Amino acid sequence: MRALPLLLLLLAGCSKSSDVLEELPNSSLAGAPREEVPETRLESRLSRPVTIGEDGPRLDACGTLGQVTRVGGKGLAMRAAPFADAKETGRLAEGDRAWVCTRSLDQQWLGVVVQPVPAADTDEAAAEPEDCGVSSPVDRKQPYDGPCASGWVSSAAIRLIAG
Repeated sequence: MRALPLLLLLLAGCSKSSDVLEELPNSSLAGAPREEVPETRLESRLSRPVTIGEDGPRLDACGTLGQVTRVGGKGLAMRAAPFADAKETGRLAEGDRAWVCTRSLDQQWLGVVVQPVPAADTDEAAAEPEDCGVSSPVDRKQPYDGPCASGWVSSAAIRLIAG
C-alpha cells in the first residue's frame, strides 16, 4: 500500500511540463487574448472619481480647503486615481488652493476639487472665483461632476487652511 503513493508521485514528475503563466487566466479577464490584457496599473489607465458629500447632507460637499505647499517649481501632480502610477490629469502650483473632499484609505492621497485661479489680465478684487459647487451641502455622497478640475494629490503636499 505504501508503494502506491510513491508510484503516483513518480508518474506526476514525468508529466508534460509547460509554462504555468500560459495556462492561468489573466485576472478577471479570463478568456481575453493575452496581448489585449493590461499587465500594470499604468497601462490600464484606471481612474477613480473624487467623491463629494461624505460628511452628510447637513455639511458642505467638501468640508476643507487646502493649499499646495513644498512642491517647488515642478508643481504637484494631480492624478486620475489615488496611486503614483495613475495618469496625470493636471498640475497644481505652489500656493494653489483646492477643496479637500475625500481621502484614500491609507491617508496618503486626497481627493480634491481645484479652485480656478483668476486670469492674470483681470482685477483679482473684481473677479469672483468660479463656484465649483462643493461649498454647500449635497443630498447624498456622489462622484464630483462639476465645472472645476478634480483629481487625487499627495496628502504630504497639501496644508489644510480652512474647515
